[in-house]
Amino acid sequence: MNQQTMQNLTLFDLLARSWRRPSAIADLRFSADGLAVAFTCVDGTIAIATVADHEPPETRIRVSNDLGQTTIRPREKPPVPLIATAGFGDGDVPIAAYAHSGFLVGAASGDVLHLAADGEAAAPLVRIDGPIVAIDHSAGTDMTAISNGHDVFLSRGQGGAVQLKHAVTSSMDALAFSPGGRRLACGLDEGLSIWSVESDAALIRDVSFPARPVSIRWSGDGTWLACGLETGGLALVGMADGRADIVTGFPSPVRTVCWSEPANALFASGAFRIAGWSMTAPPVGGETSGALETGRAGLVLVETVAAHPQKKLIAAGYANGRITLAQIGARDELLVRPLGSAVTALAWSGDGRHLAVGAVDGSAAIVTFPAQMFK
Repeated sequence: MNQQTMQNLTLFDLLARSWRRPSAIADLRFSADGLAVAFTCVDGTIAIATVADHEPPETRIRVSNDLGQTTIRPREKPPVPLIATAGFGDGDVPIAAYAHSGFLVGAASGDVLHLAADGEAAAPLVRIDGPIVAIDHSAGTDMTAISNGHDVFLSRGQGGAVQLKHAVTSSMDALAFSPGGRRLACGLDEGLSIWSVESDAALIRDVSFPARPVSIRWSGDGTWLACGLETGGLALVGMADGRADIVTGFPSPVRTVCWSEPANALFASGAFRIAGWSMTAPPVGGETSGALETGRAGLVLVETVAAHPQKKLIAAGYANGRITLAQIGARDELLVRPLGSAVTALAWSGDGRHLAVGAVDGSAAIVTFPAQMFK
């Protein structure tokens, strides 16, 4: 490889293992043990990648003796191929991490399938009147929540599914268990339905929003719920009193929200920069003092965000394929990829070493960072 080519390589070229699927990546999940990542595609298929890197960056780093300059050589071998499944539906299918190393898939047939890391699907754990449009699993309580878009069902262990009885007839296509699995948030047409599911399921409260929630994320301590809205910004719900505040001013729908536990902060996509707030001064009641200037403002929308699980860092994926890492509360950015296909999904592995990426053009990638990079 000549000198000019080496100079043109991006950090993504040097650190990422990339694959290409026939259709756009809709979502992704790491397995609980962090050894596999599953990419869901809009054609209803799923592709599974092994997280272990056979050419880790540490083995490719060189420090020159004379100047002490650090360089990293490109990979020499192609990545281990993805394990691809047959289609589980006509469009993208919902997925959740399950057991130690597998996944749960909600199929168009109404079947909830255990998908192993080797791509093999076991007999259905439970079946409802499908198609399944949302699914979540709580490892702590071994409970699975499933929605066909109209009704929500709970399945404990591998038992049958029990329907939640709700007085309001509404679309329900977003689900999220609280961190301990004792509560379940269900997205409504214009709001949330929050349930206690410790024993017999019981409705705690309904919360109204001005638009449909497209993403639901609990804070790490379960005291807050953040919801990206189809229009109008994001909603923030305090579990102590059920009060909902709407954070407006986003030029685009808020597709993703995430929480940083190390920084005690909330972040959202949908703006021309990484939008974030310290929860020491939550963005409620017009409060703005907690706003965190993170990364740099630009002319391209942030499509998705993912907070590092251990450090005060946030990853952002943009509509033009740009991927950056930013120090929370600072303008400093690390440019991982300058351009590419629009980023649809980002997630960190539990140990914070790997960043999984999905894009509109069907590209799936795992970026593995050397340990010394974040010291």
